[in-house]
Amino acid sequence: MRIYNYTDLSKSKIQELCSRQIEDDKLVEERVEDIINIVKKDGDTALFNFAKAFDKVELGKLFLDAEELKTIASTIPTDAKKAIETAYHNIRAFHESQLKTEDKVETMPGVICWRESRAIEKVGLYIPGGTAVLPSTFLMLATPALIAGSREIIVCSPPQSDGKTNCYLAYCAVLLGIEKIYLIGGAQAVAAMAFGTETVPQVYKIFGPGNRYVTTAKTMVQNKVAIDMPAGPSEVLVIADETANPSYVAADLLAQAEHGTDSQSILVATSNEIIAKTLKEVEDQLKELPRAEIAAKAVANSYALLVSDLNTAMAFSNEYAPEHLILATESFESLIPQIINAGSVFLGNLTPESAGDYASGTNHTLPTSGFAKAYSGVSTDAFLKKITFQHLSANGLNNIGTTVETLAAAEGLQAHKNAITIRLKEI
Repeated sequence: MRIYNYTDLSKSKIQELCSRQIEDDKLVEERVEDIINIVKKDGDTALFNFAKAFDKVELGKLFLDAEELKTIASTIPTDAKKAIETAYHNIRAFHESQLKTEDKVETMPGVICWRESRAIEKVGLYIPGGTAVLPSTFLMLATPALIAGSREIIVCSPPQSDGKTNCYLAYCAVLLGIEKIYLIGGAQAVAAMAFGTETVPQVYKIFGPGNRYVTTAKTMVQNKVAIDMPAGPSEVLVIADETANPSYVAADLLAQAEHGTDSQSILVATSNEIIAKTLKEVEDQLKELPRAEIAAKAVANSYALLVSDLNTAMAFSNEYAPEHLILATESFESLIPQIINAGSVFLGNLTPESAGDYASGTNHTLPTSGFAKAYSGVSTDAFLKKITFQHLSANGLNNIGTTVETLAAAEGLQAHKNAITIRLKEI
């Protein structure tokens, strides 16, 4: 892991460190565009062919039905079943609390305005399944969709080598009442949900994290469907001072690094001693990880930054805009008001990012690549639309009428003015 001193960095170098650009981004875009066009043209046939080419499996059909999912789910270990149920309970409790009824507002006498929520009827959920099994993502996406009241929930996840899904995803489906899992991965899954095929229904909004191909596909289909956010390779930024525990910090850095070789684990620390101790712990802990090769490549793609104080650390963090921000300091309370750009924040030395990844209740589908400057993570609101309503009484029309007439006339829109005038003559 490279080490930088903040005082030595130019503005352009800081911007470079905050960039997540990868050399072959253009090649990825070209490949994804080809995949999308083929799915649009060939539908199910393309999906079967891509499963054979990318997943190395010949599928007999593109989905597992309720009975098949129930059979697969029955093989889940008891401890995993209980863990999924506990996580589901916490996720549901947190996301149910986000349902709010807004008050009606009388903007002037007789003019009443308000908003009401309506579920997005058809949503597509992408559950990654490449180098790791992710039932937690299934829970994070389907739970708020169900709470919001989405009528049709399409779930896509890559097939295993046996042409099925794993018992963990199957159990999530049974627990949540999802009756189909479509065995489709990568950019082709995004294309299928965006445009529809003979088997896969078209949706109105696509949710879910994924690799660079999935993220690129999501951005490319935005002229057809909405997406939750650009959620690509995972990342964490840890701010640590002398009160941090280097072994904890190292574990947090590696927890993110093991997601994939293109993940980033950034350490911002107030002393060389903390950096040295943490990197030594990273080296030691890395040796014990089953996914050491993946994590090592991600660590090599990451860096540590020495800063003079926590305020400077926060300034850099806001520029980087991390998906996950860990404040490994006993002074975390004083830093909370300074946080402007972050997907999800983990406070203090006893709050690992993995708690939020799985079971604390917050959502782990979060903006990456600096998009935390403009996007929020997935929530119940992400599955809802807000519709505005207004009602004018006779008194309200009298009160607002002249204002509307004047503004309509100023804009040269006579019919707008007449819509008011014709009513005023009748009351």
